[in-house]
Amino acid sequence: MKTSNFVLDACALIAFLNKEPGYEKVRNLMVGAELEEISVYMNSVNLLEVYYDKIKVSGLEAADVFLEAIYDSYIEVLEYENKDILRNAGILKSKYKMSLGDSFALSTAIYKQATIVTSDHHEFDIVEQNENINFLWVR
Repeated sequence: MKTSNFVLDACALIAFLNKEPGYEKVRNLMVGAELEEISVYMNSVNLLEVYYDKIKVSGLEAADVFLEAIYDSYIEVLEYENKDILRNAGILKSKYKMSLGDSFALSTAIYKQATIVTSDHHEFDIVEQNENINFLWVR
């Protein structure tokens, strides 16, 4: 039975893909999702950020292979059109003056009652201090 939900932001997935410091935490979540012990989600807006980065670094063909691999993985991609996620992302962006991608990651975590997985202290430290949201810091 799944007991925990996690939402990856773009920097968490990039850390995992590039084996940057802290990538083991994301790898462990992926293993937990494969074993159906936990659920791992990502908003399509955040996936777009990683896809864009892959195009810049590796080219379109490699980025497309990456995108298919994510959709075939144990990460459940949530579309940004969800009205509740969209509305709350707008509120969070306005309240904390954060990036669009980060507002979607955070809103998705709230929607799924999940822990947000990130290394983005710059955007999220203030949120962690002021909101009742769980964070798993990659580094």
